[in-house]
Amino acid sequence: MKSLVFNPFSGAAGDMILGCALDLGADRETVKELIEASAPVSVDIREVVKKGIKALDVRINVPEKEHVRTYPEIVDLVKAANLSHKVEASALDIFLKMAEAEASVHGQPDLEKLHFHEVGQSDALADVIGSSAAIHSLNCDSIYCTPISVGGGTIECAHGTLPVPAPATLEILRRGKLYFRGGNVNKELLTPTGSAILAHFAKPVDTFPQGRAIAIGYGAGDAELQGPNVLQGVLLEPDSHLIPDIIEVLETNADDVSGEVLGNLFEELLSMGARDVAIMPATMKKGRPAHIIKVIAKPEDSSKLARKIIVETGSLGVRVMPARHRLMAARNIERIKVELEGQEFETAVKIARDSEGVLLNISAEFEDCKRIAKSSGVPVREVMRRAEETARKLFS
Repeated sequence: MKSLVFNPFSGAAGDMILGCALDLGADRETVKELIEASAPVSVDIREVVKKGIKALDVRINVPEKEHVRTYPEIVDLVKAANLSHKVEASALDIFLKMAEAEASVHGQPDLEKLHFHEVGQSDALADVIGSSAAIHSLNCDSIYCTPISVGGGTIECAHGTLPVPAPATLEILRRGKLYFRGGNVNKELLTPTGSAILAHFAKPVDTFPQGRAIAIGYGAGDAELQGPNVLQGVLLEPDSHLIPDIIEVLETNADDVSGEVLGNLFEELLSMGARDVAIMPATMKKGRPAHIIKVIAKPEDSSKLARKIIVETGSLGVRVMPARHRLMAARNIERIKVELEGQEFETAVKIARDSEGVLLNISAEFEDCKRIAKSSGVPVREVMRRAEETARKLFS
């Protein structure tokens, strides 16, 4: 069991991610040869010291003159590179993230006509392919990213003077739900390529997952800053086989709300992204009957869910519980076929495993089982039992 944590306290770019992954143990010669065979570049890898921290500096040497590539041209180059399936799929998704962000910012819905500027150059192609190959070669079970320092001020690019983070970078952060913060430096610390690679591979966390460090690597950035311009990466052996997740618990008291309104609120909150909702009877001061509404939510959903609670109940405030961490099993939905009364039915089952793939639990989807029970005449409890029994034979 092994996790990779990127800690971009000084931002991230494609070459920094590549250097970090190589410094963590990815084979330098193999990745170098793959990059040079996939893009019209040469690669130099050397150790440097950035403000007292030894880091790996990856230089991508590109032709002096390059035409601006379109998104379809980039896709064709990746597909022609004879990459492994995993590396090709990652590279294509990373470029798709950048293309969709550029298209959204520039109001160009047709990706076939989208022209890449900075991110369409050969160095970006090399960074994406190289980083994908290096990260996959580390064989990590999970990858995380702590909040990213994006820098500040403005930058000059093909579209003129733009604020930091650049609009496309900000759009990638939004879509990838990555945590970020400004920096005390007037410089771009996070590039579109760096944000897209992290958005593809990493799950956002606000602090390091608990575990034992196996290896630490640093990828060097180009700029000279007051602090070390490096991307830190840490290989961890987690101390739990459960998966760390970040949640917030919202809570309020409601003493003048009907059951119908509460029932509707329950459904509305779930439809808006709440992970779970509980409404419990309570007694408030002066013996008034009331309800405690408790909602489990992702941090990015908390504000809209809190507003919904206030609007629907008339509450004047919603508490956000300070405990934000939980450990959870990895869950996925599988569809199976179960035979009942001489007929075959299909139902979904939820499979829960720990991070090492050990089966923890199987539960049948209730709505599917209720539908099957009505069709077959078999009690829903028996349908669920048979479905879970069948699934256990398939997935144990």
